[in-house]
Amino acid sequence: MKKKSICVLMAFLITALSACGASTQGESEMVTSSSEDLSSFATGIKTEEEEGAEATAFVLDDEIKERCPVIFEATRGNVSYGEFTHGTYYSDTCKMERGYSILLPADYSKDKKYPVLYLLHGIFGDEYSFSQDKSNKIREIVGNMAYDGYIDETIVVCPNMYATSDPDQKPGFDSKSVLPYDNFINDLVNDLMPHIESEYSVLTGRENTYLAGFSMGGRETIYITLQRPELFGYVCAISPAPGIVPTQDKFMTHEGQIQEDEMKFEEGAKEPNVFIVCCGSRDSVVGTYPKQYHELLEANGTDHIWYEITGADHDNNAIKSGLFNLLNAHATGKCSK
Repeated sequence: MKKKSICVLMAFLITALSACGASTQGESEMVTSSSEDLSSFATGIKTEEEEGAEATAFVLDDEIKERCPVIFEATRGNVSYGEFTHGTYYSDTCKMERGYSILLPADYSKDKKYPVLYLLHGIFGDEYSFSQDKSNKIREIVGNMAYDGYIDETIVVCPNMYATSDPDQKPGFDSKSVLPYDNFINDLVNDLMPHIESEYSVLTGRENTYLAGFSMGGRETIYITLQRPELFGYVCAISPAPGIVPTQDKFMTHEGQIQEDEMKFEEGAKEPNVFIVCCGSRDSVVGTYPKQYHELLEANGTDHIWYEITGADHDNNAIKSGLFNLLNAHATGKCSK
């Protein structure tokens, strides 16, 4: 399966993600920009596409790549890509029907079983955020890496991470309004994952179950991984937002889900094979919070991979990089930096 080579903002945004960007203990201050729509907040600032993918030669190895190789994010004429569809499930956690988008392989068959990636959106997003944002190249990266034999064909599930029991509740910048994000761990583990495993032909077990998230989704990815590490073999938190540990930015006080000395796995826990935390070096939204998470994990002896994407903002270059390196880690056994 693993071939060795192939040829082949921001006024509203800041009001929205400022809870994801100022400073901890005065260490960093969020940078502001101008006018970008909410989709930038949920799934990243859009950047210009690179060209020349068809002529790019690439050798896959176990090193972290700051940028997703162009050849994997290109739309290739000889590759059939899956399409996102929408499904629903009943959530006992939220006491209501909830939705998700799902990307099935183009030749999906119930006679075959597939690994599954749960991909979590940023604040103010929903289950449509990633499926309707083609700039993140999710279909292409997953499809191309599978076509080239580096990974198995993979199912991608994009849930609505706002796990509230009140249909009228909306996200906002106060403790009560962000609580449903922290409640998503219960909906994911107790409701969504069992539904996906019963309705689709998926491989089960941590070796076949991946978790990734961007911004607020990155924050929850770290929290979920620390709480339930036995469920996920491969994890990537991309540009994670503040709020896992107590902090205060200029828009709200984050009470925190755990304390700083709890940013670690419990003793004896079955840890993920790969746990990546990454962020753009010029992130204008979450600032240095991702690096602070890295430093806390490191101080607490929590094994993980940290890297920055040089020149990237809170944008789809960071998302594409994180997604590629997560899948590459599975393809090569483990990535190193």
